[in-house]
Amino acid sequence: MNGLDWAVLIGYFGVMVAIGIWSHKRVDDVSDFFTAGGKMPWWLSGISHHMSGYSAVMFTGYAGIAYTYGVTSFVTWSFPIALGIAIGSKLFAPRINRLRSRLHVASPLEYLKNRYDLKTQQALAWSGMLLKIVDVGAKWAAIATLLSVFTGISLNQGILITGAITAVYCTIGGLWADALTELGQFVIQLLAGVAMFIAVVLKLNDKGIGFLGAWDEPELQGHGEPLVGPYGTVFLLAFLFIKLFEYNGGMLNQAQRYMATASAKEAERSARLSAVLWLVWPLVLFFPMWMSPLLVEAQKPDGSDSYGLMTEQLLPHGLLGLVIVGFFSHTMAMCSSDANAIAAVFTRDCAPVVWRRARSWSQGQGLRVARITTVVFLGLSMAAATQVNSPTFKDIITVVIKWVAGLMGPMAIPMMLGLLRPFRRSGPTAALTSWSMGLLAFYLVNYPINDRVSGGVPLQYQVSIPLAVSLVLYILVGFIKPEDTPERLAIIEKINTDGDGEGAAAAAIPTPAGGVDDVIGTSARD
Repeated sequence: MNGLDWAVLIGYFGVMVAIGIWSHKRVDDVSDFFTAGGKMPWWLSGISHHMSGYSAVMFTGYAGIAYTYGVTSFVTWSFPIALGIAIGSKLFAPRINRLRSRLHVASPLEYLKNRYDLKTQQALAWSGMLLKIVDVGAKWAAIATLLSVFTGISLNQGILITGAITAVYCTIGGLWADALTELGQFVIQLLAGVAMFIAVVLKLNDKGIGFLGAWDEPELQGHGEPLVGPYGTVFLLAFLFIKLFEYNGGMLNQAQRYMATASAKEAERSARLSAVLWLVWPLVLFFPMWMSPLLVEAQKPDGSDSYGLMTEQLLPHGLLGLVIVGFFSHTMAMCSSDANAIAAVFTRDCAPVVWRRARSWSQGQGLRVARITTVVFLGLSMAAATQVNSPTFKDIITVVIKWVAGLMGPMAIPMMLGLLRPFRRSGPTAALTSWSMGLLAFYLVNYPINDRVSGGVPLQYQVSIPLAVSLVLYILVGFIKPEDTPERLAIIEKINTDGDGEGAAAAAIPTPAGGVDDVIGTSARD
C-alpha cells in the first residue's frame, strides 16, 4: 500500500463515522435503534440483509476453499444461502415482520417467552449471545489477516482498528446506521469486485489463457467439480437446512432486517432481493478466486492468503485501496449488524430477568444501555478474535463452518419453527430438549467421538448431526408431550394471519409484550 491506498482507506472510515453521526438524529428510542422504527424501505432492507450475511471470511477462508477445490466454494456456500433465503421469503420473512407489527417486540427472541416460557427464551438468548461472540471474533480475525498482508501490522492491531471504527458508527446510529453504511459498502463492493474481475480476465489474456479455457489448465484439475473433498452431498444438504434457518433469522441480525420493514409484504420483497443478490453477485466475487492457482502461489497451507496476494499483484494503487475497503465493508457490515442484534437481545430479553431495575427503564435509559451493550459485545468479540488459530478454535474457516454452522441449528430451530402452525404442539419441553440435546450432540461428535475415530469425524457429519438431533427431537417431543395452550396458539395465529394494513404495521414498541413478572407467573401456572 502507498499513500493513495491509505487515503482511500482513511476516507472510507471517515464516511462510515459520518453516516453514524447523521443516523444518530433518527434514533429517538429503542424501536429506532433496533428495528429502524419499522420504516426501512424494502430495497434498503434487502441490500442490508445481503451485506450483513458475509464478511472478509469470504476473502480468506472461502478464498482458500476456492483456491484448493474450485467451484464447490459457490455450490456449497452462496448457492444454499440463496435458496434458503428464497424459501424463507415466504416461510419466515412475513412472520418475523409480524413479531414487531403485531406483538410489538424489538428483539427477535422477545416473543419466545410467550411462545414457550421464560426459561426457554433465556436459554436461547444467552447461548446465542455466546455463539455470536465466537462468530464475530472469526470475522475480526479474517479482516485482520488481510490487513496484515497489505500493511504488515499485527493481527491484534488490525482487530483493534476495525473493531474501534465499527463501534463508533453502529453504537451512535443503531440499525439505521448499519443499513445506510451497508448500502454504501455495497456500492464500494460492487466497484471493487468488478475491478478485480476485470484485472484477472486481463491477466489471463496476457498469459494466453481464455475466459473458458482456463478450466483446462493443469492447475485447475478437478476445480470444476461441484462437490469435492469434504464438501460432498451430505454437507450440501446439511448446509442448506442450516442456512435456511440461519439466514432467515436464526442468527438474529437478519431477522432484524425483516422486522425493520413496514409490512409483511415488504419483508417478503426484501428477502427475495437478498436471495437474488446471493445467487448472482458471489459468482463475480468467486471467479478471481477460482483462477487464483493460475496466478499466485499461496503461502499458507489452507490458501487463505491467496486472494490478498493476487490483489497486491494485479491492481494499481488506488484500486488496491478500493478492494481493501471492500474487505472492510464486508466485515464491518456483518459485525455491526450482529452487535445491534445482540444488544437487542440483552436489553430486551436478558437484562429485565437478571436485573429488576431494568424492568422499569425509560426509553432514554434503555437506549443508553443498548449502546453500552453494543460496545461491550464488540469488545468481547475482539478478545475472542485474538484466540482464532489457537488449539481451541483452530483456523478461521473451522470456526465459521464447524462452530457456527454446527451450533446454529440447536439454537435456531425452536425460534424459527416456533413461528409455524404445523409445529404448534411443540412447547417449552420440546424446545429445551431440542436445544440441549443438539448442543450435547455437537460436543460428542466434535470431541469424544472425533478423537476416537481414525482421521476424525468427517466435516459434513460434524455440522449435520447436531441439526438433525435438534430437528427430530423438537418434532418428536411435541407429539409425545403436546403443549399447545390457548395462549400459545393465539401467539401463533397472530404471526400467521395475513392482511397487514397500515395500522397493523405501526411500530410502537414501548415495553416488551407481557411483563417479566407476569411471564414468570404464567410459567409457574403452566
